[in-house]
Amino acid sequence: MYSKEEKLSLLSEMIQFAKADKNFKEQEYNFIVVVGSQLGVSEEEIKKLIEEGVAKKNLQPESQRILQFHRLVLLMNVDQETSLEEIHKIKDIGLRMGLRPEALDTVLKEMHNYPNKVIPPKELIAIFTRFYN
Repeated sequence: MYSKEEKLSLLSEMIQFAKADKNFKEQEYNFIVVVGSQLGVSEEEIKKLIEEGVAKKNLQPESQRILQFHRLVLLMNVDQETSLEEIHKIKDIGLRMGLRPEALDTVLKEMHNYPNKVIPPKELIAIFTRFYN
C-alpha cells in the first residue's frame, strides 16, 4: 500500500499541520502516534520526524490523497478547536494534493454537521465523487 517513505511523508505532513498554529497539543501528538501505529511507524520514528521531518512525497492514486486529507481533517478537529488559520492551511494542503477546491470547501462546511466534526468515510467519498463526476 504505502512505502516507508510515503508513510513517513504522511506523518511528517500531519506533524507540520499540527504545528501550524504554533501550539502542538498532546491530543494532536497522540492522534499522530495512533495513525503512525496503524501505518507501522513507531513512536520513536515519529519523535524523530517531529525534530527533523522528511521530504514530501506525492501520493498516488487520488484515493490515497483523499484519505490523507481526511486524516488531516480529523487531526484538525481532535482538540475541538478550529482556527481560521488551520482552515486556510488545510485547504492549501488539499489544493497542493490536487484535490478539487469545491470538494474541499464542501468537506470543511459539512464537517460541522457531524458529532465532533468527524465526517464518516462514506460521506467523505460521496462528496469527492460528486465533484469528480
